[in-house]
Amino acid sequence: MIVDEQMRTYINSLDMGNTPFLEELEQYAIRERVPIIRREMQSFIKMFLAVNRPKRILEVGTAIGFSTLLMCEYGPEDLEIVTIENYEKRIPIAKENFRKAGREAQITLLEGDAGQILKELEDSFDMIFMDAAKGQYINWLPDVMRLMKNGGVLISDNVLQEGDIIESHYLVERRNRTIYKRMREYLYELKHNPSLITSIIPLGDGVTVSVKQE
Repeated sequence: MIVDEQMRTYINSLDMGNTPFLEELEQYAIRERVPIIRREMQSFIKMFLAVNRPKRILEVGTAIGFSTLLMCEYGPEDLEIVTIENYEKRIPIAKENFRKAGREAQITLLEGDAGQILKELEDSFDMIFMDAAKGQYINWLPDVMRLMKNGGVLISDNVLQEGDIIESHYLVERRNRTIYKRMREYLYELKHNPSLITSIIPLGDGVTVSVKQE
């Protein structure tokens, strides 16, 4: 674990960072203890956007809009993002951040329960980024699959649960056992669904990359 942490620190030390606005927003998130994607995940997404150049992204979990704006900044100029957030206190902050960044025209923020909103969406997306209530990933998957284009990519963050995912059920704190069980079901489904090709990557707190087969 020490070697892993040292390696992570070294790799992150090589990072050139983001735009000044994103750097400021990241520092705000750290001060206010708002969960945002880690540095190594930021690098991964920037690389992924450069390779895949998606035109339409669905993000489940906006928080204060950091990852939304990161994808706007490093994706194609004509990128459109639909993002979903349920936490009322963070929604106005995200909206203000979109305005400050001058990205309002690219972003559609849908407010409310992701499970219900996903059922109502009819659009199709080149990429879907899941970074919300981890225990709900498995419940949202059928609608997520429906909304993915053939050849589209699903990226799910924080799937290894700080290492809990490999522990015995009885060693996981009782309050986390439902999330643990559902995440294991989610990972199994991603790897065994015949419509998906999935890689589980021990990056940050774990990420999956799934491609919907044509």
